[in-house]
Amino acid sequence: YFSLPGLQANDWGDLFTILAKQCSHDAAVILFDEISWMGMHDVTFLSKLRNAWDREFKPNHRLTMILCGSISVWIDKNILSSTGFVGRVNHVIHLDELPLDDCMKFWRGQKNISAYEKLKYLSITGGVPLYLENLNPSITSEENIRQLCFTSGGLLVREFDNIFSDLFGKRSELYKKIVNALADRSLETKEISKKIGVEQTGWLSEHLSDLEKSKFICRDFSWQLKTGNDTKTSRYRLSDNYLRFYLKYIARNLKKIARNSFEFKSITALPGWSTMLGFQLENIILKNRATLHKLLHIKPDEIIADNPYLQRRTTKQQGCQIDYMIQTKFNNLFVCEIKFSRHMINTSIIKEVEAKIDKLLLPKGFSCRPVLIHVNGVSDEVREAGYFAKIIAFDDSNGMTGSFRE
Repeated sequence: YFSLPGLQANDWGDLFTILAKQCSHDAAVILFDEISWMGMHDVTFLSKLRNAWDREFKPNHRLTMILCGSISVWIDKNILSSTGFVGRVNHVIHLDELPLDDCMKFWRGQKNISAYEKLKYLSITGGVPLYLENLNPSITSEENIRQLCFTSGGLLVREFDNIFSDLFGKRSELYKKIVNALADRSLETKEISKKIGVEQTGWLSEHLSDLEKSKFICRDFSWQLKTGNDTKTSRYRLSDNYLRFYLKYIARNLKKIARNSFEFKSITALPGWSTMLGFQLENIILKNRATLHKLLHIKPDEIIADNPYLQRRTTKQQGCQIDYMIQTKFNNLFVCEIKFSRHMINTSIIKEVEAKIDKLLLPKGFSCRPVLIHVNGVSDEVREAGYFAKIIAFDDSNGMTGSFRE
């Protein structure tokens, strides 16, 4: 870039010096992409970068240096949590999946695609840009899924092993056991420990923390309704939609896929598809909760707690699980039922939600507002019953920001 003739440098320190001289007086942005790959293979890399920053880059107040990488665990351990970089990091950006309204733009120009068809694809990819970039909007979601997931050499056939090899190296098998344990349902730490056959020690906590930092799993805490404070009750949830789909359907058929002998009839024909789609829809909703709050006219500063809610069964109370619940400082509880059904939802949903709310141990003076979030429509009888404070569809047909529709 700088057209320096005969440039030869076999040492990062020398390269940093050359770069600093070229940027010593001008406004500049220097971005190190995939910094973990540079640092992993040279134990002196980070110390030389730190020294170069202090002595050579920092004096230029118009210079910004960005360290970027996909291996967030490595960055956290070697930079953010390193005493060597204390006081040198001004801002940290964690890249999340794209919000729903941006995901919907990948069906560019395709105005008559149903919410259910879009959900099929998002239930596998989530809002990961790379996977969305591989969407061909001119063919069906089913055909996209067949090509990416069930064809030899498909991107999402190879991706799982690539992810875990890159992120966790030789320890990848241990992390795979944990995500496998969470493929069917959310679990507490002790349940994970039992399922994978290891002791509940700091070793397990460290691995769970690494997966959480990498955005593959999420730890959902319940809370005390009286105080709004988190309780000790928490469960880990597999929050990455691709991982669950891979473990449930791709991994079990890898040999057939490699031979191109796997017969993919349709996604709805996959065993347990409807149940799994319910989990995937919950992940999508929870990652777009800020948009949901706007539709419910709840301001961020009004929220005391919000998460999937678990009330343990004791001698004084019944057990209860809520897909997603919001508690506000005005003593309002929004009990959200996230429901996927291949057919229009009928009035039986009202009894289901009533039963859950009846089990909740509500403090005195609390109001409870049931909310229904759905995909394929609700019957007129459900709407006419007036039971739900809000009925919200996973849809972008009216152009509302966030791809939800009342």
